[in-house]
Amino acid sequence: MAAEVKKTGTKLIASNKKAYHDYFIDAVYEAGMVLTGTEIKSIRLGNVNIKESYCRIRHGEVFVDGMNISQYEFGNRENVESLRARKLLLHRSEIDKLSKKIDEKGFSLVPTRIYLKDGKAKLEIGLARGKKQYDKRETLKQKQAERESQRDMRAFNR
Repeated sequence: MAAEVKKTGTKLIASNKKAYHDYFIDAVYEAGMVLTGTEIKSIRLGNVNIKESYCRIRHGEVFVDGMNISQYEFGNRENVESLRARKLLLHRSEIDKLSKKIDEKGFSLVPTRIYLKDGKAKLEIGLARGKKQYDKRETLKQKQAERESQRDMRAFNR
């Protein structure tokens, strides 16, 4: 009889750096996903892209659109369309809170990263406000200044 192996910890699969460049992320939520067997196998291999994806609330349920999970190489008829809308699993109170924020204040839902937690695929979604062009430039200037100060500190410590 084979012993059951339980996977613990988290493993980052993909992150959406573009979301942090284009938006101010005010809050993040962890959501499970409804996937097929070949989709989770493909995610475990790292064949997923969330750069152009976004989330929507339809009929009281949250869906992620535009997330590209490549078809599993060894799958056959079980493979599904790679860009299909996938349902996210959140608590009702979280969905209600998100829908109020999106309707009132002009926020949007953006996937920020996808990871495996205890063997299950999780999607981190951020409640985001759009940045203006000058905000993006300011963020780039801050990052550049921070890099230069780190470089100077390393040179000074040598």
